[in-house]
Amino acid sequence: MKTLNEAIDTLGMKELIGKAEILIEALPYIQSLAGKTIVIKYGGNAMINEELKSSVMDDITLLKYVGINPVIVHGGGPDISQMLEVMGIPSRFEKGLRVTDKKTMEVAQMVLIGKTNKEIVSKLGQKGAKAVGICGIDGHLIECEKLARDASGQSVDYGYVGNITKINTKVLSMLASDEFIPVVAPIGVGPDGESYNINADTVAGEIAAALGAEKLMTLTDVEGVMTRLPDGSMKVVPVLTELEITDLISKDEISGGMIPKVLGCLQTVRRGVGRAHIIDGRIPHSILLEIFTGKGIGTMITREKKPYFDGEKI
Repeated sequence: MKTLNEAIDTLGMKELIGKAEILIEALPYIQSLAGKTIVIKYGGNAMINEELKSSVMDDITLLKYVGINPVIVHGGGPDISQMLEVMGIPSRFEKGLRVTDKKTMEVAQMVLIGKTNKEIVSKLGQKGAKAVGICGIDGHLIECEKLARDASGQSVDYGYVGNITKINTKVLSMLASDEFIPVVAPIGVGPDGESYNINADTVAGEIAAALGAEKLMTLTDVEGVMTRLPDGSMKVVPVLTELEITDLISKDEISGGMIPKVLGCLQTVRRGVGRAHIIDGRIPHSILLEIFTGKGIGTMITREKKPYFDGEKI
């Protein structure tokens, strides 16, 4: 007579049982996050590669169906640059921000709201989700003023680039707490009704803080924060606290373009967001892998290592 394990192998059930175990691993995370808000900054290669686009939309749709409230903030720099090139308008950047004159602002608004935003809404609809595309102009969602100083306090003039003064969360809260997924284009409105282009990372962080979101997830084209092991190989740092970030920056282990990403996430958790994540959007289903598995795939930033449930290893 066959043993139970032999019978399982014969029936080809091993793979199916493995899938069930994955669902069981996700269960306490689903329970911990049910009814809570997750802000997802959608950008990088995940917005360009068609397979990755589909994967991200699958992940976000699943989050909504298991009772989590995702809010998407998207970029669109490549689309804007492409349209500017077609129209014969040069693109210029300073310190990572697009210098935005009147014509460039008109193109950015047209592309971000009329093209990129609606494509995301459409793709979510194809997955069975009910998404609503909005921008900071709608309902004065993102109020801003002209950016006058950079992060170091120096005077700057990038044209129609905005500095956020207020997030009006009512529209987002109404949509997210109902059956809808808000998809936000990073265009803000000034005191005189003029439109401003705003960095999508900045918008995502401000919205997450204003909503009191449980998580901010930033999809990037890097694996996360890396550290060098004694044998010279590199490894992703799975969790970073405030003190650890300060230490790694002082040792130059966090450097270059990763510094503003990490400090932006840290500022967000300082303002009440539970956890901020830098994850590799080039990996299929990266959102689900980071949220619903104990190991995760990117770097999680939190003020203190506080587990969601008994037994969670962080």
